[in-house]
Amino acid sequence: MKVDFDFFKIHSKLTPQKGRIIISEPFLPGNYFSRSTVLLVDYSTNGAVGFILNKPFETKIKQLMTILPDYSPEVFAGGPVGNDNLFYIHTLGGMIRGSIRVKDELYWGGDFDELKLAIATGKAKPDQVKFFVGYSGWSPGQLDDEIAENSWLVIESDVKLIMKSNQNFWLESVKNAGGHYEMWQNFPEDPNSN
Repeated sequence: MKVDFDFFKIHSKLTPQKGRIIISEPFLPGNYFSRSTVLLVDYSTNGAVGFILNKPFETKIKQLMTILPDYSPEVFAGGPVGNDNLFYIHTLGGMIRGSIRVKDELYWGGDFDELKLAIATGKAKPDQVKFFVGYSGWSPGQLDDEIAENSWLVIESDVKLIMKSNQNFWLESVKNAGGHYEMWQNFPEDPNSN
């Protein structure tokens, strides 16, 4: 009997671009990228930048920066690059000068003092800002090579789901991708443990 392992082959109809999500294949190794879902905030011939959406960071925001005691959004490990920096995405748009539009009402960065003021005055709620320690970065052509090697599936993003605090984002993304990717959700993280 011939076994069809085609479900390991990624048939992505989308190419990477700013505002899209990449989902790691089930066995991609490493602490950061194993079963990760990454929002691409920049993609060009110069490379790509993204933030891992489903890996909570062990340190709380109050320990990383002085902020109001009742403001406590979750912090995520954004990736292996720049781990001594705090980054953020938000849905505050023009309220934060210097913000870079990623998609629809989703923005990246901007004037940090303006963000702190928006938080202090109650104009920025925890579900409108997502913080990351570090980011994920790819040199020119590197992400395209990894996609060609079946490491990542490219899908469209949904701003509401991105801003939702969700550690199961990889699993939900795989379910939403449908098709033969649904098989991915049934594979154990370590196939040797079965």
